[in-house]
Amino acid sequence: MFSRFTNIINALQAMDKTYSNSEMVRKILRCLPRSWMPKVTATEEAKNLNVLPLEDLLGSLMTHELSMQKKDDDEEKEKKKKKIVALKPSLIEDSEDGDDDEALTL
Repeated sequence: MFSRFTNIINALQAMDKTYSNSEMVRKILRCLPRSWMPKVTATEEAKNLNVLPLEDLLGSLMTHELSMQKKDDDEEKEKKKKKIVALKPSLIEDSEDGDDDEALTL
């Protein structure tokens, strides 16, 4: 995503359209998917977007992405570790009274 963004920004600069660092930071945060909204909100509240370098934002987003992938991998491993236990049926010895067998059968 960042390389595509950089290519677009560079092409716009070649046509004399420039964006400030804070505008680029805001554009990147605005284009992130809904699943990233907690990270976007935390970044907006914790950092001054007017002075946040684009490279720092990229590093923060990459770190967050890696931690999300690690969490997903850990959850997948946990699902694989859980085994389904099935009980084997056992035969009941014949009892002396035949009515008990019918009651058990029902």
